[in-house]
Amino acid sequence: MNSLTTVRDFIRWGTSRFGAAGLVFGHGTDNALDESAALVMHALHLGTELPGDYLDAVLSETERQEVIQLIESRVSSRKPAAYLTHEAWFAGLPFYVDERVLVPRSPIAELITSRFAPWVVPERIDSILDLCTGSGCIAIACAFAFPDARVLATDISRDALAVARENIDRHGLAQRAQLLESSLFERVGERRFDLIVSNPPYVPQSEVQELPDEFKHEPVLGLSAGEDGLDVVVQILKHASRHLRDNGILVVEVGCSQRALVGQYPEIPFLWLEFEHGGEGVFLLEQAQLRKHQQIFDDVARRRAGTACSGSRSTDYV
Repeated sequence: MNSLTTVRDFIRWGTSRFGAAGLVFGHGTDNALDESAALVMHALHLGTELPGDYLDAVLSETERQEVIQLIESRVSSRKPAAYLTHEAWFAGLPFYVDERVLVPRSPIAELITSRFAPWVVPERIDSILDLCTGSGCIAIACAFAFPDARVLATDISRDALAVARENIDRHGLAQRAQLLESSLFERVGERRFDLIVSNPPYVPQSEVQELPDEFKHEPVLGLSAGEDGLDVVVQILKHASRHLRDNGILVVEVGCSQRALVGQYPEIPFLWLEFEHGGEGVFLLEQAQLRKHQQIFDDVARRRAGTACSGSRSTDYV
């Protein structure tokens, strides 16, 4: 260990340490090198965009111990790096995160930075709804992308809303971004929006316990969505049309449950979006499409409610 002296040395050591420990990535980084670099830079209070000469800077003894402690904590705890640093980046913006919320990582970030082109006219967007907001990252990024719009962000978790509040205040958006404790649309009332976006829970219940240890630090409420992963999105599809304005769009991530969703709704013309920087399982539907197929959405929701066990909740919302 004494042979490690420079920033470069510790990034290389961290990368090797993570590889030997068999860590799993996917919470902001997708490989050991990037995760090691992120943790080393955080411990040294340095940004990730540094001149190359900085990599050869020699660490003080205090800095060495801070880096070693953070790297070893990642290995021993199996916590995603973002939970150790309490910071994650989404759509080019920093967010506070802890175990009360999922680590932001949705490909929807790419849509937001492109202002949902070509499906909306940005100047006509003045109201946005973010369902299952978690840390508030989608809502806040949308507020920056559409500076004239007001954003409503809902979540059923008070803990998540506390984190979202911290992030809204951090970015100075308290005047334009409103938080609401609500099970999906339940407390939204009759409000309508130009854009509804959601990254809801979509992991089948049976798969949650099979996830790598890193994912088990995240709140189950933000991951699990019934036997096939569709419990939440079924409710979104049932109620979305009445909360969208004419020419409005619905964008939802369902990730690994894409195939199950298509199987549930074979008649629905989901537009599955493609991403330059990776990601899949995000669909787009226009308000006219939702309205046209409303009976299908109602029938599926009714059928699924009828097959639920008698002890389940009777409300449409989840």
